[in-house]
Amino acid sequence: MAVEDAKHTPMMQQYLRIKADYPDTLVLYRMGDFYELFFEDAEKASRLIGITLTQRGSSGGTPIKMAGVPYHSIDGYLAKLIKLGESIAICEQIGDPATSKGPVERKVMRVITPGTLTETDLLPAKSERPLLSIAVTTQRKQMTLGFAWLSLSSGALKLLEVSTTEKNFSHLLLQECERIAAAEILYTEDVNQPDISALLASLPCKITALPAWHFDFAHAKKSLQEQLGVASLSGFGAEHATSAITAAGALLRYTLATQGKNLRHVNSLRLETVDEFIGLDAVTRRNLELTETIRGQESPTLFSLLDHCRTSMGSRLLRHWLHHPSRAQQQAIARHQAIQTLIESDANPSLLATLSEVPDIERITTRIALASARPRDLAGLRDGLLQLPALCNSLEKCTPATPLLNDLLGALATPDECQHLLEIAIMQEPATMVRDGGVIAAGFDAELDELRGLSENAGQFLIDLETRERAATGIANLRVEYNRVHGFYIEVTNGQTDKVPEHYRRRQTLKNAERYITPELKTFEDKALSAQERALVREKYLYEQVLQQLLPHIIVLQTIAQALAQLDCLVALTEHATRHQWCAPQLVTEPILDIQQGRHPVVENQIERFIANDCQLNADRKLLLITGPNMGGKSTYMRQVALITLLAYVGSYVPANSATIGPIDRIFTRIGAADDLAGGRSTFMVEMTESAAILNAATEQSLVLMDEVGRGTSTFDGLALAWAIAKQLITQTNSYTLFATHYFELTQLPDIHSSAQNVHLSAVEHQETIVFLHAVQDGPASQSYGLQVAQLAGIPNQVIRAARKHLAELEAHSIQSTPQFDLFAEAVPVIETKDEPLQQALDAIDPDSLSPREALDALYQLKKLALTL
Repeated sequence: MAVEDAKHTPMMQQYLRIKADYPDTLVLYRMGDFYELFFEDAEKASRLIGITLTQRGSSGGTPIKMAGVPYHSIDGYLAKLIKLGESIAICEQIGDPATSKGPVERKVMRVITPGTLTETDLLPAKSERPLLSIAVTTQRKQMTLGFAWLSLSSGALKLLEVSTTEKNFSHLLLQECERIAAAEILYTEDVNQPDISALLASLPCKITALPAWHFDFAHAKKSLQEQLGVASLSGFGAEHATSAITAAGALLRYTLATQGKNLRHVNSLRLETVDEFIGLDAVTRRNLELTETIRGQESPTLFSLLDHCRTSMGSRLLRHWLHHPSRAQQQAIARHQAIQTLIESDANPSLLATLSEVPDIERITTRIALASARPRDLAGLRDGLLQLPALCNSLEKCTPATPLLNDLLGALATPDECQHLLEIAIMQEPATMVRDGGVIAAGFDAELDELRGLSENAGQFLIDLETRERAATGIANLRVEYNRVHGFYIEVTNGQTDKVPEHYRRRQTLKNAERYITPELKTFEDKALSAQERALVREKYLYEQVLQQLLPHIIVLQTIAQALAQLDCLVALTEHATRHQWCAPQLVTEPILDIQQGRHPVVENQIERFIANDCQLNADRKLLLITGPNMGGKSTYMRQVALITLLAYVGSYVPANSATIGPIDRIFTRIGAADDLAGGRSTFMVEMTESAAILNAATEQSLVLMDEVGRGTSTFDGLALAWAIAKQLITQTNSYTLFATHYFELTQLPDIHSSAQNVHLSAVEHQETIVFLHAVQDGPASQSYGLQVAQLAGIPNQVIRAARKHLAELEAHSIQSTPQFDLFAEAVPVIETKDEPLQQALDAIDPDSLSPREALDALYQLKKLALTL
């Protein structure tokens, strides 16, 4: 509604002028002790968070909808709105109601969006909620994607620039967006750029479109240099990242506009490269259940298993490590060495205890930079910094010292000036809010101490004054008192007024007494009557000065927070490795993946007895073809190999007796069945899309997990596709591959390609039921045990019996009509004329006593024997 269309009070017209600047944002308009919403905003808020919808006045005969929330409980309502993806403009009273003519002056002090949160109550403690900006440039058929993302709660600003083709554009865009996991994404609806809005709409975050002029390179570069306080971006290696710089400029403009203040804590940037980390696409992250189960739960996951961190900073960093394992082996090796030292020096218990006393210094530092830190933030920072000497003492006892632990030790030096300021300025247990008083410590400011003394000790002053005046005047019944109408006064009865000194001034005449004021009492009155109010004003001023004095220490505090987070992660990983007997992996430059007695890190904690298994892959043995029954453990085995590999590159110990792992550039998974109904993709289409991504991107240094490829279509189509995909991985891609299948025809691949090997998950059948042994053994499985698993699942016995009968008919017909069966039938005369070992093997077989499946397995063994002779 336009302002001129509303026949409203001046206050409502003020609201409408403010709302006009924020048409797509909920405006919370401060009115006394409430934040109010009007018109459509009120209806929307009432619907979203369940607050009462009322009305205030009318417009054109229509009631004006209104809804409000108390100012002191605003955080809870903000959290609900932010979780729903809403943005909120906080409009505060900045004028003085006592002196204002007309409506009190108001101004939007901050816009809160999902990507610009810094408040403790609005942020998840153990994960980041970054703001991401995307810029795209197109030149001929080449496209460049620029990403810039900022975690406002920590001040970490990162850039990435990637060149791609039009064909791979969509996949790369979504892959990086899912990796960064932003709470909010900024982009432009520029006609000269690809329309990415439909792609971004599929992501679970807020999408904000900005005008094209926000993405101006020249302005972006200047803004970024000013923010970082540098004349060139070359020191960050980012001077040629044109698209990423453009994205960063839009991000900074948006962030400054929402915060309404400088971002003092954003003082550096990091340029990432596309090949810096081991590649993990969204499918792989989901299948490996790094930080979220396949069903979307927070536990049990790899993160929930390892998160023994004592600080929120450590938990956030551990989460980042799990999603961003570096390809650089030296980084992981440095962490392995640090963990080994922590184990051998037995320093972990003391470090764990001390870290438990450390608050979230990273986010407190951010709130100091934004002048939004609360008193208890500063008290927590003070108490946290007091733990640094104890941490340093524990690290100094760690021998042999490692480069990483030495670096952390150097970063944890106590900032004495900052610590001293916090100790003398902030009360031991300050009030929650500055407005309540009781924040600044006694002795920090003489004026505040005096005001507090006047306010708190007025009664004693009056008693002392009364005693002195009685002695000085000789008036025994003289009284010093106070009332709200006349203030402070000295009361003397009529019979004693002749003793009143000359400096007494009459203030009020009563029937039986006179009331006086003296210069001393007047001075005290002027101070005492406003002492409490002035004390609160003074305390607020002093608190703001303390925040200002802390600003020069921002970089040092950030360095301390980063070191604490790293130490916390290392201590947590050490704790888990010690508790569960994990081993130190060996990262080497040779092409090898050798795991002895490996275990699934999460599953081993969920069951009573876990069966450990080996996995050997190298330059001559690149693909394991895995067969075995459903529920036999194929998927668990494959996932544990991937997780052990990932953990090794994270820098963690691993659940195995030993692990030797060479260079890894990406981990791919194609596991499980899922459809994408919203995207119009069937289960089989999803399966083929994921398979295509692997075949197009995997290299000889990639680890590929493929489970049951081809099962979403007809038997022969699926078999043909599975065969062709496996062959491509063996002959062309040459990646480390674990390929699980129920197509037994694929078990002949190792006969053709020497770099493939058959293994199976063992099981035994007993009285028409099945016992899973979960042990990986050489060779193919003899059968799938599908009916036995179905029986375990509770399929009625009559259905199982009917299935067994039909299966026997199908197998007999299928095998008798295949070339393999004919080959077996003709094998006798061929083998008799050739080799004695083959003849002996054939004599041991009675074809009439074999089932069709057993006959096919016997043929396979004969062929394998022939190839060895």
